[in-house]
This record gives sequence, structure tokens and C-alpha cells, in this order.
Amino acid sequence: MKTNHSKIVDCTIRDGGLVNNWDFSVEFVQQLYTGLNDAGVDYMEIGYKNSPKLLKGADKAGPWRFLDDEFLRKVIPQKGHTKLSALVDIGRVDENDILPRSESMLDLIRVACYIKDVDKALELVNIFHERGYETTINIMALSNVMEHELLEAFELIKDSVVDVVYIVDSYGSLDHKDILHLTEKFKKHLPNKRLGVHAHNNLQLAFSNTLIAAEQGVELLDASVYGMGRAAGNCPTELLVTHLKHTHYKLRPVLDIIENLMIPLREKEEWGYIIPYMITGTLDEHPRSAMALRASEDKDKAVDFYDKLTTPEVSFEQ
Repeated sequence: MKTNHSKIVDCTIRDGGLVNNWDFSVEFVQQLYTGLNDAGVDYMEIGYKNSPKLLKGADKAGPWRFLDDEFLRKVIPQKGHTKLSALVDIGRVDENDILPRSESMLDLIRVACYIKDVDKALELVNIFHERGYETTINIMALSNVMEHELLEAFELIKDSVVDVVYIVDSYGSLDHKDILHLTEKFKKHLPNKRLGVHAHNNLQLAFSNTLIAAEQGVELLDASVYGMGRAAGNCPTELLVTHLKHTHYKLRPVLDIIENLMIPLREKEEWGYIIPYMITGTLDEHPRSAMALRASEDKDKAVDFYDKLTTPEVSFEQ
């Protein structure tokens, strides 16, 4: 099947920021935007639009953690083909900080939530929609959602104004059968909505899962250059750019980004397919325990880590 309906949403700054606390220089982000624009990538998610006053540790995070519109105008004075996106979290955004789209550099605002907060997410979506933005709802941790919860959420979503609904593999635990099952379910219950996919690479399946979703008609495909994202990272932008059929994308500008920006950064920061992340992925768990392990002296003690996660009883040392 053709995948020429696909649009790539590059999340390098937003999701990659979870790796380095959004410590990207303005020049880094400008060069990334120029490269993605030259490559024909459709959207660049340039950070979070959360509000610093609602965030712990906001003073220690880089500016991409809570984008300021005036700052953004200086960073990207001239937008090209590539649209700009930002993500918000329930309870971490003040709607008064969101300007009308006509006054903002942003085109798309995506709302991330867990299944219990779909109603709150849709309230935010309504506000952003009224202010002229394209909108998505990204339901996280789908692998841990009960069937009846998902069906209840679909009822709320199908009559809402949201443009795109995301299938999110938060723990990188899904395989091709899961993706086929979910895309069929989302299409059946939300026939009037466009779909997106956000895959994590714990089991080295982010790229193939994204392709399967695209072949099923999923339109927005999340990716990041060199796979940079929290823990095991995301589907690599460069693989989608070179592999999607009947598209306008160009690989060379993305290779340029990798050579000049990502390879030096990878020497300082760690992300991608690493065994502790594989373990949490295969156990369908949040990667936080693996992230803590990688930050400790025992970072490569995978057997001990696996044993701890798979032992049902907790032993207390005397």
C-alpha cells in the first residue's frame, strides 16, 4: 500500500529533551529546523507548551520545556514548509499562556493524557481548536488500558473537535499484531478522525510498527532524528524519510543533521536500544526503573535487574 498520505512529526527537541533536560542551544534548534525543512519533514515538535509556574524544576530545564512565543519568534524568524508543533500535559498548562494561532509561531498543539483524563484533554483541545490550532489527543500507555476504558474514551472523542487521535506505545512493548489490532479498533470506532502513531524502540520495533500503522492509513508518524528520545528513544526520522514510498522527502539533509548535531550529542548523552530498556519493554513497564539503573554504578547488571523486576515477592534484607 502507498504511504503518500503520511506526514512526519519530528519530536527530536520535545522527546529528545527528556534525555538532556532540554539543554539544546538556539543554534542547534535552528540548524535542526533548517535541515528538517530542507528534508521536507512536515512538522517539527519544538518542545512543550507547559507553563513554568505549574512545573517543578522549571528553572533548571531548557527553554524548550515551556515555549515562550516571543522567544520562539527569535529562534525561527522565518518559517518554511515545516510546521511547528508543541505538546502539553494535563495539569501542567495554563490556557492563558496559549495565544491565538494568528499571533503564535505554532501550528499544532498536541494534548497528552492518560485514559482517565480524556475528558480533561478534550476540554483543552476545545480551547486550542477555538484559538485556531490543529489539535491531537495522545492517549499514553495504551498497552495498559482496559477494553471498556478505551471504548468509553472513543465515545467522548468521536464527537469532539480534535483533528488527530494518536496510538501511543509508551513502553515500547507492542509488536506488529498489536499495532494492527489497535489501528483496526481506532478506525472502527473513530471513522471520522485522522490517526497518528508514536512508537518507542525498546524492542527495536519502533520503525516497523510505524510502517505498519502507515500502511493501515495512519497519517501522522512521530519520529526523531537518530531516534533521540527518552530511554530507548523513538522511530528514527531518517528511516522514515528514506523508506516511505511516493513521498517528497530528502535523506541528505537529515544525514547532515546526524553528522553535525546528533553524533557529537550522542557522545555526551545516552538513548536508544539498550538492554535494561529492552527488559522493561518486554515486561510492558514504564522505563523509569531502567533509567535509574543506567544512572547508577550497576548500569550494566542486566541479570540482577531482570531478576528484581520478575520476582513477585520483595525480599527485605535483615
